[in-house]
Amino acid sequence: MKNKSTVAAIVMSLAVSYYCSETKAGDPGRAGQAGASELLIDPWAGSSGFADANTASVQGIEAQYLNVAGTAQSTHTEVILASTDYMVGSGIHISEAGFCQPIGEGAIGFSIMSMNLGTINMTSYDYPDGGIGTFTPQLINIGVSYARHFSDFIYGGVNIKLIDESISNVHTFGAAIDAGIQYVAGHDKNIHFGISLKNVGPAMSYDGDGLSFKTISNTNPLSAPSTSNPNSYTQTAQQGSQSFELPSLVNIGAAYDFYLAKDSGTKSVHRLTVAANFTSNSFTEDQEMIGVQYAYKTYFSLETGYMYQTGNWDALSTNPTDGGRVNAFTGFCAGATLQYSFGKKHTIVGISYSYRATNPYQGCNTVGLKLDL
Repeated sequence: MKNKSTVAAIVMSLAVSYYCSETKAGDPGRAGQAGASELLIDPWAGSSGFADANTASVQGIEAQYLNVAGTAQSTHTEVILASTDYMVGSGIHISEAGFCQPIGEGAIGFSIMSMNLGTINMTSYDYPDGGIGTFTPQLINIGVSYARHFSDFIYGGVNIKLIDESISNVHTFGAAIDAGIQYVAGHDKNIHFGISLKNVGPAMSYDGDGLSFKTISNTNPLSAPSTSNPNSYTQTAQQGSQSFELPSLVNIGAAYDFYLAKDSGTKSVHRLTVAANFTSNSFTEDQEMIGVQYAYKTYFSLETGYMYQTGNWDALSTNPTDGGRVNAFTGFCAGATLQYSFGKKHTIVGISYSYRATNPYQGCNTVGLKLDL
């Protein structure tokens, strides 16, 4: 078992070292060059209220987004439904559903995220003001994961993501992989370290009828092609789209649990967790997160955090090279969870809420409903 743990840690370390050497992390000049940016949106209330600082300590199906290794710490069947009003006032809505099931020495997870950008008017060269119909962009991400514990202290996992983006006449499909490790230490298992590699996959590109156009050719090279020329004919040509990379990144985090009081000397009553995370991005500025969570037994938790990125306190800028803020998020996050256990099987029902401050718009509100069977 110890050998397996060592091998897992070495493999993950080598993967991260390779990633860091092959990518130009934290380069603001590359902002906007990657696609599928919905992969960078945390759809869960618990971790987003923590400012995603809990890479090292996140557990359950929510861990599939931040550090898939945390799903291996699930002890019961877990189902979560979440809904996000993203950038309040923009009309963007995110729906998420997730399922996690312990199996043997590990756990499998499944999640699906759907992003609704609303209805948009169609325009064209001839009709720049619209009036020719509407379309609805569709962004869907599906995650399938497996994680296991290699020892009492080391957990590791892999998450495979399917990415689907489309409008009425243009579509793209791709895949990415995440991998993560969590290490737990201390007499009460209150020391946490975690590292995850996310969104690694081949480049994607768009295709479909929306990229086609009509051209006029002429069978007589001595005359100019036109619709009135009997020697001219119309044909449809297909143009290719430029491929784009996925927004790959590395998370490195640590957390420490302070047990403030215990019931009968064994069961924790009050817990205070301090967590920190560093995110090395391939296509934008790096990020540092810090968060604090207070929990009363398993009934209630309250968390807050801050995400810092270069320019956080500056005015919003459209030029990533001028040092201004290029992220709508201004850093502050907060959330709360209420849970209740009932029945002989101690089924747990919980509701979570998180808020993330933004400028412009009026922040992001996420509500989640959790069921532990």
